[in-house]
Amino acid sequence: MLFPEHVYKFMYAALQEAEAALEKEEVPIGAVVVHNNRIIGKGYNLTETLKDPTAHAEMLAITSAANHLQSKILDECDLYVTLEPCVMCTGAILLARIKNLYFGAFEPKFGACGSLYSIADDNKYNHKPNIYSGIYLEESSEMLKKFFAEKR
Repeated sequence: MLFPEHVYKFMYAALQEAEAALEKEEVPIGAVVVHNNRIIGKGYNLTETLKDPTAHAEMLAITSAANHLQSKILDECDLYVTLEPCVMCTGAILLARIKNLYFGAFEPKFGACGSLYSIADDNKYNHKPNIYSGIYLEESSEMLKKFFAEKR
């Protein structure tokens, strides 16, 4: 599926965040939150650095965006992340009411947006984000494969 140019631009920004994680020897996952065609929150995985299991790229980007807008509701925002969100991050996406979620690679072990679970598609919540996958799939996957190959 082809997406509008801005989708690739913002997913590329998420990939740059993932590269920043890689430089810190963190699992290379990056995320950006976009509002009115502008990045207002970004983050990359910092679980090892911060010794915090909640320091996922999505969580940090959503927190940054909420601080920027001074609101816990991000219903006019889109989230771009290099890897399918886990259960925790999907919960945050639902609570923040993110409008659109774009992600690169599927996560078969922890993914909660189509792989292992489809929490956001359950129709049990008062919010349902639009979900798009596969944007820069190969780039996202290769970065993760390389990271884990070097760790083993």
